[in-house]
Amino acid sequence: MQAGLIHAFLLDGRGGGRELSWREVQEWRPQHGVLWLHFDYTDTQVQQWLREDSGLSPLVAEALLTEETRPRATAIGDGLLLALRGVNLNPESQPEDMVSVRLWVEQHRVISTRRRRLLSVSDLAEQLRDVRGPGSAAALVVGLTDLLVWRMSDTVDTFEDTADELEGRVLDSNSAAMRSELALLRKQTITLRRYLSPQREALARMLVEKMSWFDEHNRIQLREVSDRLLRHIEDIDAVRERAAVTQEELLSRTSEQLNNRMYVLSVVAAIFLPLGFLTGLLGINVGGIPGADYPAAFLIFCALLVVAVVLQVVIFRWNKWL
Repeated sequence: MQAGLIHAFLLDGRGGGRELSWREVQEWRPQHGVLWLHFDYTDTQVQQWLREDSGLSPLVAEALLTEETRPRATAIGDGLLLALRGVNLNPESQPEDMVSVRLWVEQHRVISTRRRRLLSVSDLAEQLRDVRGPGSAAALVVGLTDLLVWRMSDTVDTFEDTADELEGRVLDSNSAAMRSELALLRKQTITLRRYLSPQREALARMLVEKMSWFDEHNRIQLREVSDRLLRHIEDIDAVRERAAVTQEELLSRTSEQLNNRMYVLSVVAAIFLPLGFLTGLLGINVGGIPGADYPAAFLIFCALLVVAVVLQVVIFRWNKWL
């Protein structure tokens, strides 16, 4: 079991926590204090313990072990089943590839599981070691959600900076590269938004659930976290809209450049169409071509072509085609 156990803390109620061994975890009783267990649910021993020896209902145990989760909050008795997500800040990863954490929260015990490392959980464990962490199960849940939202701030700021840069480059950048970067930015914001909306709904659900261990002070703190999450969602929506507007502007400029080039080609074709007709008509290999025996005929014909071009230009300008 030690391999699948990531953290085991016994909270002292004053912001600190003592790390426990697996033997001490097995000897724990509710009167000893609030216990926080954090597992890697892919470990087979963890799966066996959650299903058989944890004392959890089969529904809760399976929820803690499920592969695919959507952010949610469900009250079961006096306990709370949570599924939350945080941005993926692990090396060589994409922020929008969010990492999920599952929690079962009781008055005296918190069990959380994950597959990939989540920095917010590591931050919370570090706070307990430094005696500046939560003192109760409710405070631990609020503290974790706060860290999850706080960790999103840098990612949202990065999206906004990227949108600013792309807006500034739209006038002089390579359009192909710009289209690729704008598409990536929109994809990232759409993916992140897809998970943050249900996460805010989960926090709102937590605010209305009636648990004996979740007091008004915890609700006020959670409401602040929910408001900050809402601001992140609004910022992401703004970035997505700015990216869409920038992409439309880029497409408009590209279309305008293409139209200008097509216009020039059309004018050139219109000018040379009658010239080509005349030269083709006089170049047919039959008898009776005017000026065939006259030495100055070629020069006269060239002069007539120049006059035809001048007349076309005058007509085009008169009709405001040029």
